[in-house]
Amino acid sequence: MRARVSPVGLLFGITLFTSAALIFCVQPMFARMALPLLGGSPNVWNTCVVFFQLALLTGYGYAHLVTTRLRLGAQVALHGVLLAGAMLTLPIALPAGWTPPTDANPVPWLLGLLGGAVGLPFVIASASAPLLQRWFSLTGRPSSSDPYFLYAASNAGSLVSLLAYPFVIEPGWTLTEQSAGWRIVFAVLTLMIVVCGIVACRASGGPARSRADAAPRAEAATEPVSWTRRGYWLALAAVPSSLMLSVTTYMSTDVAAVPLLWILPLTCYLLSFVVAFAPTPILSIGSAVKLVPALVASLAFFMMQGGTLEIWFALPLHLTAFFVIATALHLQLARTRPAAEALTEFYVWMAAGGVLGGAFNAFVAPVVFTGVAEYPIGLVATCLLLVWTEAQPAPARADAWWPLALGIAGFGLGWLVEHTQQIPQVRAAAFMPLVIVAFGFSRSRLRFALAIAALLVAGHLTQSRDGVLLASRSFFGVLRLTEDTDGRYHSLWHGTTLHGRQSLDPTRRGEALTYYHPSGPVGQTVAMLKARQSHARVGAVGLGAGSLAAYAGRGQHWTFFEIDPLVERIARDPAYFTYLSDCGESCDVVLGDARLSLARVRDASYDLLVLDAFTSDAIPMHLLTRDAVRVYLSKLRPAGLLAFHVSNRHLALRPVLGDVAASLGLTAISQRHEVADASTGQATSEWIVMARDAGDLDGLASDARWTRLVPRRNTRVWTDDYSNIVAALGFR
Repeated sequence: MRARVSPVGLLFGITLFTSAALIFCVQPMFARMALPLLGGSPNVWNTCVVFFQLALLTGYGYAHLVTTRLRLGAQVALHGVLLAGAMLTLPIALPAGWTPPTDANPVPWLLGLLGGAVGLPFVIASASAPLLQRWFSLTGRPSSSDPYFLYAASNAGSLVSLLAYPFVIEPGWTLTEQSAGWRIVFAVLTLMIVVCGIVACRASGGPARSRADAAPRAEAATEPVSWTRRGYWLALAAVPSSLMLSVTTYMSTDVAAVPLLWILPLTCYLLSFVVAFAPTPILSIGSAVKLVPALVASLAFFMMQGGTLEIWFALPLHLTAFFVIATALHLQLARTRPAAEALTEFYVWMAAGGVLGGAFNAFVAPVVFTGVAEYPIGLVATCLLLVWTEAQPAPARADAWWPLALGIAGFGLGWLVEHTQQIPQVRAAAFMPLVIVAFGFSRSRLRFALAIAALLVAGHLTQSRDGVLLASRSFFGVLRLTEDTDGRYHSLWHGTTLHGRQSLDPTRRGEALTYYHPSGPVGQTVAMLKARQSHARVGAVGLGAGSLAAYAGRGQHWTFFEIDPLVERIARDPAYFTYLSDCGESCDVVLGDARLSLARVRDASYDLLVLDAFTSDAIPMHLLTRDAVRVYLSKLRPAGLLAFHVSNRHLALRPVLGDVAASLGLTAISQRHEVADASTGQATSEWIVMARDAGDLDGLASDARWTRLVPRRNTRVWTDDYSNIVAALGFR
């Protein structure tokens, strides 16, 4: 039976809750300041997570070092001085002069930026978690012999902060106000930590008492931690960390790129820690372990088919499976935790595991894999780890052949289906019995793990790749080049979002298709521009397949600004698309963040600027603010136009831009083109065109298909210092 938490335990718990909430709030806050410079790919978030995991490991390492080398009083004094020193680096702001590289992997740049801006306060604040738990263990209170319940309080603070930021903090305060508020709370936290240290010193006999004397008498009998146990902690922490990022990437790539989707897996991840380290977990490890095989088998079944599921079914399945898996592994972590004397070392290995899992996803996977292969790898690793959760009889050698036989059967059936009817329902019916057989192995967890691995490999090797000409992955996401079954079009996809299409009919290869069809809004805009000025200069943010290059006429010059070098390589390959090659010297491409690149362009350079970076659902918000539009205006000639492509499945961007235009005194009109015709290559699209003077839009404004944008009342305009993506959610 666990003892009731004492007032001192409550003090330490509230302090840890505050510390965790504070350090978790800084992550989205600084991401809002800086990460949009690298676009909205899932790997930007993954790299950010890895940095904070590295900072957490550094903080935990510092905590372990001081608790094993210094007396309690010296620990409190040193930590108080470091907290005060960290305050001198506040408030948090984006360092001046930092611009992302255009011709190299941006990961080192991003890590350096994060380290220089938030590294010191984050490391010192994060060290408070193991330090406070260790200090509490020395107070002699009834619950102090097992202080790990405080880790549940810490993760509860992280969870509250995670959910509060997009729904409360971001809509209510500007970044400047957030940074100032963070500084104030950091000062309060510093005072709370010092008070906790003083309480610990007094309860343990005073600051002059040595660390060894302050420890419980049972310390001498504490069993030393073996390297096998350390490796087990490392693995138990690494797999959930990797799976959290894998689920985020998989869902945003293959299910739906819904804004703020990354919050859901991270919520499950934090909640699993709260459950695992709670004084009385609501889910036992036995129950969790029993649920894992059924959930893993279900995921494997759908992955083997290679098809996509409806979002209403896919999201609950993936999130439920991840939560149960993370909880099972974290419960095992909690069950194998050491005595309080080795507490700080335990957290160091946990943090190291988190870094290892995150680094695999952020740094290795984008280079090694063309798809999200890290997800099934994580599922198999989970099954292997469960082998050691309880003592299990070793399978006979002959039993090891069963998973191999199952994989061979899966490969044979998959090959047969793909080379005969290629009907998804037939493939599902063929694989279902094999998955059921694999699930039957779950009593012998090693055989179950090997069976799932064999079936996933078989499913991957036999998935139909008809129509997929290229699958590649960069820092910014997974790109696929496809050819339709009739051999009419080549299409470029970023996850589930279409980024351009070209007809393979020689008579139509120079025709802009999908959102850029001549009969659509952008076609009408370019036609008006050509009628007004034949030698126009045009800038376009977002390259895609290069569709807009089809409009480059004689005497014109088009400059495309693209952040992903892989997109340019695909668009320039005439085997895939010919828009750029047909355009020749009339078109060029500038790599890098569009806003930074445009800032270097001479003022009054363009007659038209096309902003086409918002069709994906992880939008670069820094391209939509009033400050950004001011930059665009400075690059336009007196009668120049701005055209925004705002087609989006989940975000209503038209009101946002309408407010921005009104705040700058611009005239803005919009049109939603509802024609979607596969035979002509047209797709539904929505565009907004802005001008300094209403007369510059006469050629369009008189067209009944265009409507004037009216600003909303009592609505805050998006700026570099303020945005509210939750308010822009408008699911279609």
